[in-house]
Amino acid sequence: MADNKEKYITSDELKKHNKSDDLWISIQGKVYNVTDWAKVHPGGDIPLLNLAGQDVTDAFIAFHPGSAWKHLDRFFTGYYLEDFQVSEVSKDYRRLAAEFAKSGMFEKKGHGVIYSLCFVSVLLFACFYGVLFSDSFSIHMLSGALLGFSWMQVAYMGHDSGHYQIMMTRGCNKLAQILTGNCLTGISIAWWKWTHNAHHVACNSLDHDPDLQHLPFLAVSASLFQSLTSVFYGRKLTFDSFARFFVSYQHLTFYPVMCVARVNLYVQTFLLLFSKRKVPDRALNILGILVFWTWFPLLVSCLPNWNERVLFVLVSFCVTSIQHVQFCLNHFAANVYIGAPKGNDWFEKQTSGTIDIACSAWMDWFFGGLQFQLEHHLFPRLPRCHLRKISPLVQELCKKHNLPYRSLSFFEANIWTLKTLRTAALEARDLSSPVSKNLLWEAVNTHG
Repeated sequence: MADNKEKYITSDELKKHNKSDDLWISIQGKVYNVTDWAKVHPGGDIPLLNLAGQDVTDAFIAFHPGSAWKHLDRFFTGYYLEDFQVSEVSKDYRRLAAEFAKSGMFEKKGHGVIYSLCFVSVLLFACFYGVLFSDSFSIHMLSGALLGFSWMQVAYMGHDSGHYQIMMTRGCNKLAQILTGNCLTGISIAWWKWTHNAHHVACNSLDHDPDLQHLPFLAVSASLFQSLTSVFYGRKLTFDSFARFFVSYQHLTFYPVMCVARVNLYVQTFLLLFSKRKVPDRALNILGILVFWTWFPLLVSCLPNWNERVLFVLVSFCVTSIQHVQFCLNHFAANVYIGAPKGNDWFEKQTSGTIDIACSAWMDWFFGGLQFQLEHHLFPRLPRCHLRKISPLVQELCKKHNLPYRSLSFFEANIWTLKTLRTAALEARDLSSPVSKNLLWEAVNTHG
């Protein structure tokens, strides 16, 4: 052990090991070779690749339980980081995380899952009853709205199960993910994990965060007009005349686009599950998707005519669009940057790239805990029932280190988002700014 302590490398030397076939990271100043582990990492290889060649202590603490530390030794290279330092912000963040762990907050999940399951069951029962046993047009449309509300609540449950175990065992938790994601909403949990983990690690990076890559229809920053290459998707986000047209009016088309955003999620699910990319539990995910595309069309077909069927689907999508809008409010109007995330400014990047939605405690069910977006990003494994409790502590830490803590009402957040989109739209209309050659196919097929 004494010999190991004498072996050091610098941060600059560590940075050289930042490729998929040579991937090193540092945690608490100890250097680990995770090249092979990245291929089977439960969180996917993207988070590791984005932080490769860096000290990732804060990110490791955020995403892993205390039991994960004992597994690190098998990856230890024998090297220590010679110039390892911990900022005051990180010290306070780690202290806070340790306090939460010591009090058992990560394990105390409350009864939210039971309440959510009961609520979703009631909504789905009412929806099916209205479609199957009523001839009223109004009841049919109300049933579509109830289906939309149920999808919102199911999505929150899927989100919770993806970040921490809401069931007793890992196997039951995986089953809950497939049921809530694939079977009930038609959106693959494998796709969600792939994109969502990347989003958390590279929060609001224009070229690394897939949640900001919505060309040709939306652009939150004029920097996207440079036709950046998406590191996540491995393709260029082409800003051509086709994209310029849509982006120029995005502040007007934002809500209509959100009403049909669910279609994009279905497309993304199929693109991933039937791609050549390695997908964990691919067969199980496909089976879950087949379940959804069996019961949903059958339910719609029970409506008396095509007019009601189309309107039923549109109503359900429009209600669910409230949730899609919420996801945008949390990040679209926050600060953005270009480049890979850094492991040594974890707390700072999360405060910079997130916006909370202020609401009364009785509305927490409606927002699913994601109104405390910053708290969730800082402590993604923390059950949503604790997010309101820790909010004052996070605010205090932000104030201490002179970091932004933005909490807006739902209305104010919408105004901020629309202003951000309008600013980018007006810049897109500048015809003196050149665009790439208009390749319609490429623009349409840009993921995001």
